[in-house]
Amino acid sequence: SLALCTFKITWLSFIQWHLAMYLLTYFCNDYAYYYTLCIIFHLMYAFIYLFYVFFFHSVNLRDFRMAQIMIFAIEEINRSEGLLPNVSVGYQIYDNCGSRLFSMNSTMALMNGQEFAAEDRCNGQSLIHAIIGESESSATVILSRTTGSFKIPVVRSNNTKYYPSFFRTIASDYHQSRALAYMVKHFGWSWVGAVNTDNDYGNYGMNIFLNTAQEEGICVEYSVKFYRTETEKLKKVVDIIKQGTAKVIVAFLTSFEMNNLLEQLSVQNITGLQMIGVEAWITAKSLITSKSFRFLGGSLGFAVRKINIEGFSDYVIKEFWDTAFPCSQTERNSSQYALNCSGYQDLLPLKNYNEDVPEQRYASNVYKAVYAVAHSVHSLLNCREQKGCEKGLTIQPHYMLVCWFIMNTSCE
Repeated sequence: SLALCTFKITWLSFIQWHLAMYLLTYFCNDYAYYYTLCIIFHLMYAFIYLFYVFFFHSVNLRDFRMAQIMIFAIEEINRSEGLLPNVSVGYQIYDNCGSRLFSMNSTMALMNGQEFAAEDRCNGQSLIHAIIGESESSATVILSRTTGSFKIPVVRSNNTKYYPSFFRTIASDYHQSRALAYMVKHFGWSWVGAVNTDNDYGNYGMNIFLNTAQEEGICVEYSVKFYRTETEKLKKVVDIIKQGTAKVIVAFLTSFEMNNLLEQLSVQNITGLQMIGVEAWITAKSLITSKSFRFLGGSLGFAVRKINIEGFSDYVIKEFWDTAFPCSQTERNSSQYALNCSGYQDLLPLKNYNEDVPEQRYASNVYKAVYAVAHSVHSLLNCREQKGCEKGLTIQPHYMLVCWFIMNTSCE
């Protein structure tokens, strides 16, 4: 997932238009005498699409950074002489816009193959050998249901029992959910409220927490849930929190839903709560504002370990600079389309644009996922140092599964 599109009211209408235009395109191809009418409809669709992009789209920088570190890892592998020598790894990255429908469309596009080559040197397109899953569990579950029948490996899972072609590089939510209950018990809080995102991630995590809380003798006054587009349901959730007597709230939410919850708590001026958070939002800098401190001050939770990846900061800062300022610092990098930098580029207007670049808690897991795929292909191709890899071998996606299941041995 590259970005997260924030659209609410226009969501249903946009999808309806998208499907309608798809059908019209098919209709127009078969019936040429409706050509003029189809052109009009296409222009209307283009207008609505552009309106949607410009007014209802915003970039999720955390997910964008994950895409950047995936590219960084692949370029690093392609430069390596010891890993996949003389073999180039390619990639395609899709933007699901926070939409399950877009996730399905992207998955089908990956499975159906590519219609173009990234560079002229490619002499042919191989099958998709593996997919790096999305940043949210719910979207990844949809992906897994589509790819599972074809045994295409997906790295980013929470259930290898039901999704055997899935692998993960991050700890299971099961352990975090139980740890939240242990934390609540440790501080002597025996009366709590619970709220979660109404998707696979939130429902699974909250179910484990509630079971563990019961085992530990913790009473849960209420357990409510909502999804990011359910504004009215969110208001009812906030009313329940306001009317309840529990002052400790376990919030098993994504950062998006947590932001929505904070907005409603602010509207109703509900303070004095002790928030218990999950890794999805507890370290999200986007939630830290002067207004949110009244609700988040003193929050506790578990975070994903932060790992520094050598060279990535310089890489992503360069990408940021090239995007923010279309100029070149050296003549070597300049082109007819780029202006020379004046040396007085002002960063203050962009201070909030990418302020969490060094935050690599999640991005490092993408890095590990890419390398897991690369090492598997390396073994399947019988690559040897200074000898290269065997040519003419055909690797089917399900070969990767067998390779990953064999521990501490060769995949020959």
